[in-house]
Amino acid sequence: MDNRIVEFIRGLRAAGVRVSLAESVDALHAVEELGITNKAVFRSSLRTTLIKESDDFAAFEELFPLYFGSGGPPLQNALDDLSSDEQQMLEMALSALSGRMQQLLDWLSSGDGPTKEELEEMARRAGVEWANNPQEARWVTRRMLQQMGFAHLEEQMQQLYERLQEMGMSQEAIEKLMGVVEANREALAEQVAQQVGQQIAEQRANRADDLHGSDLMNKPLQSLTEEDANQLRKEVQRLVTQMRSRAALRRKRGNKGKFDSKSTIRANQKNGGVPIELKFKKKKLKPSLVLICDVSTSMRAVAEFMLRLTYELQDQVAKARSFAFNSDMLEISVTLSGSRAADAVTKVLYDIPPGYYATDLGNSLNTFSKKFMDAVDGRTTVVILGDGRNNYNSPRIDLMKDLQRRAKKLVWLNPEHQRQWGTGDSDMLEYYPVCDSVSVVRNLAQLATAVDRLLADA
Repeated sequence: MDNRIVEFIRGLRAAGVRVSLAESVDALHAVEELGITNKAVFRSSLRTTLIKESDDFAAFEELFPLYFGSGGPPLQNALDDLSSDEQQMLEMALSALSGRMQQLLDWLSSGDGPTKEELEEMARRAGVEWANNPQEARWVTRRMLQQMGFAHLEEQMQQLYERLQEMGMSQEAIEKLMGVVEANREALAEQVAQQVGQQIAEQRANRADDLHGSDLMNKPLQSLTEEDANQLRKEVQRLVTQMRSRAALRRKRGNKGKFDSKSTIRANQKNGGVPIELKFKKKKLKPSLVLICDVSTSMRAVAEFMLRLTYELQDQVAKARSFAFNSDMLEISVTLSGSRAADAVTKVLYDIPPGYYATDLGNSLNTFSKKFMDAVDGRTTVVILGDGRNNYNSPRIDLMKDLQRRAKKLVWLNPEHQRQWGTGDSDMLEYYPVCDSVSVVRNLAQLATAVDRLLADA
């Protein structure tokens, strides 16, 4: 059971729930004291020791039955109510069905059901390894049920009913049999759904390179309702927890260092070239960042979530300065060092009114060049968040080139689809060749992935 609890904790962490090592130990001790025979007490002991925030209850409630459920309601055995002659009739009737339908109806009548290994294999064939969220889990579940033959089950049950009548089985026995088969049908569908959910949860925990969250993370930020936005604001903290864990893991790996052959050769010249003393390159994994963020009307929603991520992840960078622009450039670093993310971001967006048709990146770059260029050096990754729309003002490509030459790397994050670049007042096709990399960030999932990549590569 200890191993199962550890897997559950990994699943919670993959879902963005913060669980420390001490809390994990507390959970194991609680279970050791209280036992597992009373499921309600077992569940309460884990929830009490592992969950600290009310927003994390939903993740706990989703994952607990997947890791500690019984696999769905048990199937009933219809053969117990049949005489030996009736059992023989049923066996003969089933043998006349096709292989797949015979197997399915045998499961549903005998109550044995498929084994866990058989369910895992069917889930694999249905594409469970590509599923990441509840919506995709439902799709995999439907495919598994189709593979089993559920789509033709009604028709086959009717044929079975008629064949058993012809063979002389009593009406009462047939009705009981069909009732059990129908109940087992629902139970098996539930078992399949739980098996798929459990496999997806375990995949999340084992897939360290992915960031996970709600389905809403894949909705375009510019089309969010206020209710959607409020829900995603809660999602950010969960997302940041995952990103911090990943950054800490990268630093741990980086601290081990990579073998440095040149330094090893130099250091061992005193040993006649025998590599007694090994040298390693330690990689600096905390980047220096400069964020230049478009907070114009068309960028407002994307900018808010970028600023929230920037605020929450300040401890993951060695040095950071942040700037926002609409018609002109303004440094917001001090504001973003405030006490609460919501207050800091709200103040930034309030201090720079959105305005319509006021965006002037060219003028903003000119201000940055004159006042803030000292923020950029050869160790700095410059991140520009904007749609590249400039209201037909000069794009000042010359200043963008100066910025790119001065920085270690120039990265652009754009919420517009590539097919929109260069249309209307978009200067994106002119900026694109100057950048070291450009990423489309239409939703929070893409934005978080881009920021995580910055923390890893900058």
